[in-house]
Amino acid sequence: MKRQDTSSRISRRAALRRGLAGAAGMALLGTPRARATATVRQNAPAKAVIQIWMWGGPSHLDTFDPKPDAGYDYCGPLDEVIATNVDGIKINAALPLLAQHADKYAIIRSMTHGVNAHETASYIVQTGRHPGQLVFPSVGAVVAAFKGYDQGYDGIVPPYIVLTEPQGRFSEAGFLGQQYRPFATGGDPNRDPFVVEGVVAEGISDERQLKRRDLLHALDSLGQAMPGSERFDALDQCEADAYALMFGEARELFDLKSEGDAMRDQYGRNAFGQSCLMARRLVENGAPYVTINYKGWDTHKQHFEIMRRKLPELDQGMSALLADLAERGLLDNTIVWWSGEFGRTPRVQWNAPWNGGRSHHGACFSAVVAGGGFKGGRVVGASDARGEHVLERPVYPVDLIASIYELLGIDPHGPLPNPLGLDVPVLPKPGGDVRSGGRLTEIT
Repeated sequence: MKRQDTSSRISRRAALRRGLAGAAGMALLGTPRARATATVRQNAPAKAVIQIWMWGGPSHLDTFDPKPDAGYDYCGPLDEVIATNVDGIKINAALPLLAQHADKYAIIRSMTHGVNAHETASYIVQTGRHPGQLVFPSVGAVVAAFKGYDQGYDGIVPPYIVLTEPQGRFSEAGFLGQQYRPFATGGDPNRDPFVVEGVVAEGISDERQLKRRDLLHALDSLGQAMPGSERFDALDQCEADAYALMFGEARELFDLKSEGDAMRDQYGRNAFGQSCLMARRLVENGAPYVTINYKGWDTHKQHFEIMRRKLPELDQGMSALLADLAERGLLDNTIVWWSGEFGRTPRVQWNAPWNGGRSHHGACFSAVVAGGGFKGGRVVGASDARGEHVLERPVYPVDLIASIYELLGIDPHGPLPNPLGLDVPVLPKPGGDVRSGGRLTEIT
């Protein structure tokens, strides 16, 4: 049957939104309560967040809080420091490229929560809350609630995106529900094509896709027998949405080949480097929250062998991201947040079966923030001589998250819109079981 023109009922961009959100398992329409109560301060400096999630927990001694005087049992072979482009700030010598961009970021060397279990620590760092009866949403889901579709977002991709796999440690959307889950792209951005779930089908050419559509139409005998049916019109619209995804703006957005070889080489030809480049493209196109799920940092065994591979990737990809955002004028309104769920034990476990590993360490670890109103070239807090405990100015996850929300124009203690109609704040106020060292006024 002839396909009915439905362009008057839905715009092409809306079709892209619906198709991608459907691939993510999200409903686009929130509750009236959610639409009515989510308010954002309009003059806020930050418009977007790129979260570099160091899945498994990175060592602070091997990255942004080196302790060269602690000795071999703490530093292993990574016992050298390098001066940065900011007087007085030194980081591990394994990060020479990031050392040249220290003026763009602030290092928090006194993060703490005291939890050494992956799931619980991940939940605390990404929600600002300790586990309880309710499962609260992650920062990405909260941003999607305040800056997503219900609030007028009209981007061609969902407002909360994860490159490339969900964190998998907890339910990112919590009680906000499926509509605020992140769209996990799947695939590997270092491969051509970048096989994005619901957008690119691996191993199937455009010609073959179109022939499949033609065959489907030829076999549509029921549709031919029932022209003008509203139900068939809806099916036609779903098909149009799907092909808009595969051959339209979303496909172009996820096509990194358009960046050119020089730019891709600058970020590093590996999954992390190309994820950083993809994250820049996404925020440049209006996505308010992008998480790069950078796995491989749970280094209980052969830690230093793994670091010889991972640290150069981190150094190249993250430094390129900061430089590229700055050159394009995007760093002023884009927060870059680097952190894992905790750090790793400063003292190396040399004995078998660990053979030079580091375990979980929630007592003291580091985070890095840049852009979107955060002041670069600063250090907040300090750890002790071996990096085992916070020496001064403890910073808890709730403090960092509250500071991020404020820069985004979200009131940390305002109401959290939710489909259950619960009267809960975005973040809990300090006091009782909620420990806080205070907002990060030093760098905001």
